[in-house]
Amino acid sequence: MRKILIMLLLLPCLASAADFYDRMRGNVPLDQTTQPPTIVNPDNSDVRRSRNYAMQPPVVPHKIEGYQLDKNANRCMMCHARTRTQESQAPMISVTHFMDRDGNFLAELSPRRYFCLQCHVPQANLNPLVNNEFKDVDTMLNQAPAPAGAPARAKK
Repeated sequence: MRKILIMLLLLPCLASAADFYDRMRGNVPLDQTTQPPTIVNPDNSDVRRSRNYAMQPPVVPHKIEGYQLDKNANRCMMCHARTRTQESQAPMISVTHFMDRDGNFLAELSPRRYFCLQCHVPQANLNPLVNNEFKDVDTMLNQAPAPAGAPARAKK
């Protein structure tokens, strides 16, 4: 009985890698290399996108290829720094970017907020690789039944 149980557990491992598929890779077997998709041009509309949840970092609505963003220079600050927004018309970085880890305000950009692309990402108009059923908080609140005795919510 024990040998049969072990055989049943090992049976999936005995099949070749060509028999298994990953949805992200399409119909290419796991033991073969996939052809990567071509790189598309990022969105360069310069239009601010709405945010899907509270505290979501804004996305980058323009191209950033060729921007130097390393320990020596931060190209983003040429437009988004407090002192440059008047001439660039770019939104100023959030005041939270001037706070240290203890909540104290600094005169300059905090070193822990220096690498913008950790949180702020450029966008491209692509079809998603997997289905996304994300619903923002307003949609969730409008779908939820109101508690008994609560006033009706205003619909947008």
